[in-house]
Amino acid sequence: MEKHESRRYPSVKAVSDADRINMVKEIFATITGKYDFLNRLLSLRQDVAWRRRAVGAMRFFKTRRLLDMATGTGDLAIEAALAHPAIQVIGMDFVGEMMGEARKKIDCKKLSGRISLVQADALRIPAADNSFDVSAIAFGIRNIPERLAALKEMTRVVVPGGRVLVLEMTFPRRLFFQKIYDVYLNRLLPRLARAFSPNPAAYEYLADSIMNFPTAPQFARLMEQAGLTDIEMHPLTFGITYLHVGHKPQMPSRPDREDHKRG
Repeated sequence: MEKHESRRYPSVKAVSDADRINMVKEIFATITGKYDFLNRLLSLRQDVAWRRRAVGAMRFFKTRRLLDMATGTGDLAIEAALAHPAIQVIGMDFVGEMMGEARKKIDCKKLSGRISLVQADALRIPAADNSFDVSAIAFGIRNIPERLAALKEMTRVVVPGGRVLVLEMTFPRRLFFQKIYDVYLNRLLPRLARAFSPNPAAYEYLADSIMNFPTAPQFARLMEQAGLTDIEMHPLTFGITYLHVGHKPQMPSRPDREDHKRG
């Protein structure tokens, strides 16, 4: 397995949006093969429980469709399809290598008839307004520099009364847990990554992106700016991960208004 020991990525605070996007593409293209294994190892399998909590917060009532943005290797899309047998899922990502891994898993689970994969940008979702009951993103929003624009797009494609879900890791607010998590992110995680990952520097980026992610209240305000209401903030595992749930307001029907389409 080829190693990239000498590779280093700059802090997320030190790069332009365009450079960060290119950096994210390179990172996820190089860790695809070990991505699921390391997720389970580094989270002590808590990532599985976190996704199940997100799936439990989904509500399907009109279109019976889910958009899984930044689907990666498809874990959230698969979990949702298994938990909600009547729905169709669209998984979108802009890293082709990750979606290739997702396709293998979807085929293995015999879900190819219910989960479709589309390579697309979170800022330009190729779907009409009001196309999904739920749009969700798990552990992907911190890799998008223009988070407000992405949230607006996720809101646009959800039906009135639908939900936008964001599952993301963040730095705990309590001092005791901050100290423990700081040691984990900056000392233990890099050592584990060097042992198992072909690109260990990717996990230094991971730690940096988590430590620089907004607090839960700050992110909730961003969701409100995107047009969502009644924001729910659910801390998971001592607050190292949050599930945010936003609701798209109900609007009076406008039969004379055609849906705006993208793509």
